[in-house]
Amino acid sequence: MTEVTDAYARRAAEYIGKLGSMTQVHASDRQLIDNWTEMVDAPVLDAGCGPGHWTGYLAARGLDARGIDLVPDFLAHARATHPGVRFDTGSIDRIEQPDGSLGGVLSWFSTIHHHPSRIGVPIREFARVLRPGGALVLGFFEGPSIERFDHAVTSAYRWPAPALHLLLEAEGFEIIETHLRSGRDHRPLGAILCRLLSEQVD
Repeated sequence: MTEVTDAYARRAAEYIGKLGSMTQVHASDRQLIDNWTEMVDAPVLDAGCGPGHWTGYLAARGLDARGIDLVPDFLAHARATHPGVRFDTGSIDRIEQPDGSLGGVLSWFSTIHHHPSRIGVPIREFARVLRPGGALVLGFFEGPSIERFDHAVTSAYRWPAPALHLLLEAEGFEIIETHLRSGRDHRPLGAILCRLLSEQVD
C-alpha cells in the first residue's frame, strides 16, 4: 500500500480540509455508527482512521477507541485535534493487536484501494482481532460490478454489496444490515454492519 500512502500524504492537507471533521459527515452515516456503538464493548479500533474525526467521535461517546493509519500528517492532525485519544502508525493489513481482543472495528472506506485479489487480507485481520460477537462496519463505494475507478486521490474499487457479503461471510461474519446511499453530489456509497460469529460456519 506504499503508493496509496504516498498519494494521501501528498494531499493530506486538502483531504483534512474537506473530510476531516464530523461536521462534514452525513447524518445517516452518523446514525449508522451510533447504532454500531450500541452493539460493541470496548476496546474498538478505527482501522485506517485518516484525520481521526471518527476516532475522536467514538471516544467522546465513551468508548475506548484507538485509531491507526499510515499517513504521518493524518496522525499529527488527529493527535493535535483529539488530545487524550490514542493514534498509532499502523496498517490494516497487519494490525498490531492480539487475537480476539477487540469489541468493534470501524473500517470507514479504508479498504477501497485494495485490489480485489487482496481485499481479503484486511478482512481476515478484522476477523482475527475481533472477539466472538464483535461488530465490524465496512464502508465502501457501491456499484453493479467490481470495477476500478479514478478516485480523487488514487485508484479505488466499486463493489456490489453481495460480493462483499460473500467475502465477509467466508471469514465468519454474519451480515446484520447493509446501507446504500446515493445522491447527485457523490458516487453511490455503502456500509455493511456485521458481527463475528462465535464459531465459523462451514
